[in-house]
Amino acid sequence: MFSHIMIGANDIQASKKFYDEILGVLGHKPGVLDDIGRCFYFTDTGVFALTKPINGEPASHGNGTTIGFSAKNESNADEWHKVGLENGGVTCEDPPGLRVKGDMKLYLAYLLDPAGNKVCALYRPA
Repeated sequence: MFSHIMIGANDIQASKKFYDEILGVLGHKPGVLDDIGRCFYFTDTGVFALTKPINGEPASHGNGTTIGFSAKNESNADEWHKVGLENGGVTCEDPPGLRVKGDMKLYLAYLLDPAGNKVCALYRPA
């Protein structure tokens, strides 16, 4: 469905360090900087990118916005959360764990990145 997701970051290097680490836990390669300082994470199914806003204003998080990354299992989501905290992330929402609503079961771990964007690792147990 999506070709790419690009989010704003005020400090590209701090955000790159954070995302290199948390996305590395999920099996992705480090981000690649282009000639104007944007950072791209390429996968077979899409691109995740970091940029300073082109209008020159500070980057800000989207209230109500969450970007979710697929985890392989519960321990992978827990490691993602731990590594994120060690690399500039801030915990938000409930601690990592299973959420059950009727027949739907999700294992979720939430963080705020260095720019305040809300990100999540999600695993869908069988």
